[in-house]
Amino acid sequence: MSAIGSLIFCTACGNLLRESTGDANAILHCDVCGTRNKDTIPQTVVSESKPSAFPSALRAKRSAVQELTAEDRTHEAITQKTCPQCGRKEMFFTTMQLRGADEGSTVFYRCVCGHKETEDN
Repeated sequence: MSAIGSLIFCTACGNLLRESTGDANAILHCDVCGTRNKDTIPQTVVSESKPSAFPSALRAKRSAVQELTAEDRTHEAITQKTCPQCGRKEMFFTTMQLRGADEGSTVFYRCVCGHKETEDN
C-alpha cells in the first residue's frame, strides 16, 4: 500500500482506497482488484517553496515600475494658460493620478502671483 498525506492507494492497481481507520492492524480491500492492503495512520506532509520557484511575469515587471521621490514632484512644466487673477499668459503645471486608473488625471496649475487651481481631465 502507498500513502500520500491522508490518501491511501492500492499497491496492486493504484486505485484510491476508502479512508483510513487509523488502526495499523486494519485491512482495506480494493474495490477494483480485490487486493488486501494494510491500513496506515494518516500522515501530514508539509512542503515549502521559495517565491523564486514560481516565476511570474508580473513579479519580473515589478522592478520596471517607476517610483517618484519628493524631489520629482517639485518639477513643474510651463503651459500657455492665462492666470485668471493676474492675467499672465503662462502658468506652471503638474499632473497626478488621484482617482481610479480608468479615470483621468488631475492637473494642478500654479502662477507666479500665487494663484492656484486644479482641473480634472
